[in-house]
Amino acid sequence: MKYRFLIWILWPSFLVAILAVGFLFSFIHPEDILFFGHHPDISDEGIYTLGFLFIWLFCALSSTLTIYILPSMNPMHN
Repeated sequence: MKYRFLIWILWPSFLVAILAVGFLFSFIHPEDILFFGHHPDISDEGIYTLGFLFIWLFCALSSTLTIYILPSMNPMHN
């Protein structure tokens, strides 16, 4: 059951992160990004990868919170 929870969290968050990164980087080019007033010394692919991982993390946190606040499947809980 523990692995099922991981699939319920990671797979939807992965799919939404793909869409979010595609949407984000269709409007923002990595050369336009500044960190503390400086351009990072990372390739465009590195920026895309870090952006994807960061967005996937936040989507996974959202999915985790959703599972956490779901009511219990126990009929005595109602």
